[in-house]
Amino acid sequence: MKHFIILILVLVSAFAKAQTPKTFTLEEAVTYALDSNYTAINARRDIAKAIKQKWETTATGLPQINGTLDYNYQIVQPTQLIPAEFTGGPPGTFVPVVFGTKHNATAVATLSQLIFDGSYLVGLQAAKTFLEFSENANEKTQLEVRKGVINAYGSVLLTQESIKILDSNINTLKENLRETRAIFENGFAEEEDVEQLQITLSSLENQRNNTVRMEQIAKQMFNLALGLDINTPVTLVQQLDDLATPALGLLNDSVNMEQNVDFKIATNLTEQRELELKLEKSKALPSLAGFINVGTFAGRNEFNFFDTQERWFAQSITGFTLNVPIFSSGMRNARTAKAKIALDQSLTQQKETEQQILLGYASAKSDHELAIDNYNTAQKNLSLAERIENKNQIKFKEGLSTSFDLRQAQTQLYTVQQELIQSMLQIITTKAELETILNTPDLREKR
Repeated sequence: MKHFIILILVLVSAFAKAQTPKTFTLEEAVTYALDSNYTAINARRDIAKAIKQKWETTATGLPQINGTLDYNYQIVQPTQLIPAEFTGGPPGTFVPVVFGTKHNATAVATLSQLIFDGSYLVGLQAAKTFLEFSENANEKTQLEVRKGVINAYGSVLLTQESIKILDSNINTLKENLRETRAIFENGFAEEEDVEQLQITLSSLENQRNNTVRMEQIAKQMFNLALGLDINTPVTLVQQLDDLATPALGLLNDSVNMEQNVDFKIATNLTEQRELELKLEKSKALPSLAGFINVGTFAGRNEFNFFDTQERWFAQSITGFTLNVPIFSSGMRNARTAKAKIALDQSLTQQKETEQQILLGYASAKSDHELAIDNYNTAQKNLSLAERIENKNQIKFKEGLSTSFDLRQAQTQLYTVQQELIQSMLQIITTKAELETILNTPDLREKR
């Protein structure tokens, strides 16, 4: 019984731990995602692969040692005919002779060393460039993960703020409906007044139900951006107001191309094309490699190779191989010309990337300025819409306006409220886009 109670307590504790919500500020969410996001994890693995590939390329020019062990058994040994005169027989006749042994074994170890190969030197440079490319690709992934987390965080806050606003509007509307129904029952209002308010209330309640569902989806998208199980409970501690701070400093900044990750990747690709051109040119150069091997041989008529009384015969050889390209019928020239064209294409693409980055910054800057304008306008409109709705409330209660007029004022207020929080989210997302282009967080790996 005691063990059963302990087991129950352990299970309850584990279940409670699994259901404990994770709490995040935006900064904590970004930090968590940079470590746990699925794409970020694989980007780091790409760097690890590039490091191994660099060493793989380096190792091809270092000493290589290989060993071989050959064994063969002659089921039927070949027979050779030799002149009978060799054994004292009559001239013109032959004697069948069996050479060799039934069991033969050879063990050889070979040391080889590349002495000179132009393509090897280019390969070393290419491996280094590929590692830089992988590191820059990882930096781009981190920037995109950061931006994705910010957008997902803001989307969750947007749905939560929408629910708060809808709850407040629904409570106010329910009170209006209760008062209007009482006035109608006393004969001082029309039934249409009650029906108009019921229509508005039903619409708000449906909108709230949908927003609650959207909040759950937004949280699942947030979890996915962080690399969490999508059903993990999460709590966001910051408010929409906390994050909707205009990035005025970034509007006066300028793009540093050497720091922009897209430009660095484009530069890496150009460097790779340059190395490909060098590689094709290097193929016209001779290559030289040396080798030395040592081995031993034994032949037996019985399988007794492990008998220490029997002899093994040593053998060794050394030499080098010089490969000199002489004539390829224009093949090398064609490959070199093709690599030169590819390099020219890469230089053009690099220039295009530079222009796209400048255009992207101008567009992001414009979007952020628009978001700020929309936010300021929505704040002013909200104040006006609240006054208009309040005046219509008073007029409606005093019988000076219709329920249709009140409904229009209420609908206008609800629209402006949504426009305000949407403009706040727009500030957050456009600021994240600006920061990504300018690489403001500087998420480069320290090396």
